[in-house]
Amino acid sequence: MSAKKLLILPGDGIGQEVMVQVRRIIDWMGKKRGVAFDVSEGLIGGSAYDVHGTPLADETLADAMAADAVLLGAVGGPKWDDLPFEKKPERGLLKIRKEMGLFANLRPAVVFDALVEASTLKPEVVKGLDIMIVRELTGGLYFGQPRGIETLPDGQRKGVNTLTYTTSEIQRIGRAAFDLARKRRKKLTSVDKANVLECTVLWREEMIKLHKEEYSDVELEHLYVDNAAMQLVRNPRQFDVMVTENMFGDILSDCAAMLTGSLGMLPSASLGAADATGARKALYEPVHGSAPDIAGKDMANPLACILSFSMCLRYSFDMTAEADMIDNAVKTVLAGGLRTGDIMAAGKAKVSTTVMGEAIVRELDKMG
Repeated sequence: MSAKKLLILPGDGIGQEVMVQVRRIIDWMGKKRGVAFDVSEGLIGGSAYDVHGTPLADETLADAMAADAVLLGAVGGPKWDDLPFEKKPERGLLKIRKEMGLFANLRPAVVFDALVEASTLKPEVVKGLDIMIVRELTGGLYFGQPRGIETLPDGQRKGVNTLTYTTSEIQRIGRAAFDLARKRRKKLTSVDKANVLECTVLWREEMIKLHKEEYSDVELEHLYVDNAAMQLVRNPRQFDVMVTENMFGDILSDCAAMLTGSLGMLPSASLGAADATGARKALYEPVHGSAPDIAGKDMANPLACILSFSMCLRYSFDMTAEADMIDNAVKTVLAGGLRTGDIMAAGKAKVSTTVMGEAIVRELDKMG
């Protein structure tokens, strides 16, 4: 089997610690499953700024463009809070997404049976929850022009951001979401604010057209974003796949994340368009941030990063069996009572980042 080219960008804070545990699983795959990975490592975010004076060096971006997939830890921290806006660690993340053309962000929100009690919602509300939020990632308010802050003639300051989408941008994220829904429970919820924002009137019109012309076998419903937020905490299991624009998706996916009890449990995938061979540029990262308050203390939950690697195997390398092995190992370890601090509960065993990673590898060993 030819080597799969993988670029690892641990980033800042706990990103570096959780990625160590992913490397152990990558090594295990090579030794026990005969899967060859050509792994290289680079810098992004604050760690890249410290070395290169920029949160994403041109050489690192070139490596990412040449890789079959990119695994990222986390970026940011108070150390870099006073940097100019364009130098902040988060700008490196936005740039790599934009330059790689990663327009579709997939964020699953799954409640593992062993963690039902970790959610702040009642168990009967979240038990069995399995949602996929598809967020448009390269357009909308985060990238629209004009943008900026200006001083008006009367001395007031004005901030401007622009919400903009084209037909083709809406259609490509719509197809990605419909395709996912078709493989799951055949229900898609499109979230907009079409009662106020003309841009999302266009969004809704294009989703309706796409549904009618290409995906009539999938159930399509529309919700305003404020109602969608309410419904996520009222009755989240009504949803299967949700699709929405960039900023709405950012907010709703974090809301959905906390239904599961911890951001430390949730992976994500950011995918580009398929080329002539069917291959896509792809970046995988945990939803959690860099958590500088616990960085370097061997306390972070590595499971979101490990599950992000599982998504990498599933979506970039078509290694469904290996991805299932990782997912099942996580379920088994949690069922056995091991917990990092963020998901700790009475009667469970609190363990470190390292011990949690070791436990996952031991379960993989049992599966062979």
